[in-house]
Amino acid sequence: MTTALYGGAFDPPHLGHVEVVRVAKATLDVDALVVLVSEAPGHKDVHASADDRLALARAAFPGEDVRLDRHPRTVELLRAESFDDPVLVIGADQFQDFLSWKEPEQVLALARLAVATRPGFPRDHLDEVLVRLEHPERVTFFEIAPIPAASTDVRALAAAGEPLDGLVPPAVAELIRARGLYSR
Repeated sequence: MTTALYGGAFDPPHLGHVEVVRVAKATLDVDALVVLVSEAPGHKDVHASADDRLALARAAFPGEDVRLDRHPRTVELLRAESFDDPVLVIGADQFQDFLSWKEPEQVLALARLAVATRPGFPRDHLDEVLVRLEHPERVTFFEIAPIPAASTDVRALAAAGEPLDGLVPPAVAELIRARGLYSR
């Protein structure tokens, strides 16, 4: 059994995140997919509480196994948890910075990587990382449609009271509105 792991701050989750999950499930040979909401990301500040971000992720990914990840770094999660043949799904931007992660070679020893790319993303940036890895054969790439959505933009629009149509799933927009998230 193979388990895809897709993690992030999801502050908030947007349609680009949804597209990554959709295409990963359709193209990767996995038996299960787990969405992991980072409780306290070690690499970025968050604006909503872990409980709110977990609720938003559950609204964005209905029917998926959505859990809170209490580990600040991926390598710590992979060491502490037991996943069947894990495949870590990440975006091209994240892979571009993969060598700066805590113990990237250990991450790659504990899980294979599936990297979501999009048209126009410079492949040479990814190849520069790939050639520096001890086991580049543990990395695969899959392409997603470009979705012009970013959590930063969603938060700014929510703060301004603007509609979030076309950026987040309707259930996420409703939850942001109902809970008054990002309005400060």
